Amino acid sequence: MAKVFRPSNRESNILSKIESSKEYARKQAINTIKECYEPLSNAITSKLIEDNLIETTNKNSSQEQIRMCLEKLTRSEDFDIDFVIAPYRNLIPQPNIVSLYVTSFVIEQLIKHKDIVEIFGSDEDLYTCINRQVMKYLSA
Repeated sequence: MAKVFRPSNRESNILSKIESSKEYARKQAINTIKECYEPLSNAITSKLIEDNLIETTNKNSSQEQIRMCLEKLTRSEDFDIDFVIAPYRNLIPQPNIVSLYVTSFVIEQLIKHKDIVEIFGSDEDLYTCINRQVMKYLSA
């Protein structure tokens, strides 16, 4: 028979603080990208093309798609964000919400765009490339 876990008041407080700090970091990351749609979308698109992870016939169109993805992220409800990133939540431990959302967009939506020829690399490669660019803007 399984042991029933009943956290004490102190444990409950600690767990609550951990959850609220994660939620705060998530909201802070989403709010920070509101100030840098253009440069961030340009950096992500350029790096994806430079690293040969996407092949496109029109860089500006791809950049515009990623910029619209970032704008949508800032306007979305938590449920909608969680729904989009759900298939990729376990891609890496402790993923960045912005990077995960953009990675999901690239894998599921951008590939359908008329100017995208092909997307190369694994999901992890795409996430890593996107996350490097996102972290530059979040830590600045």
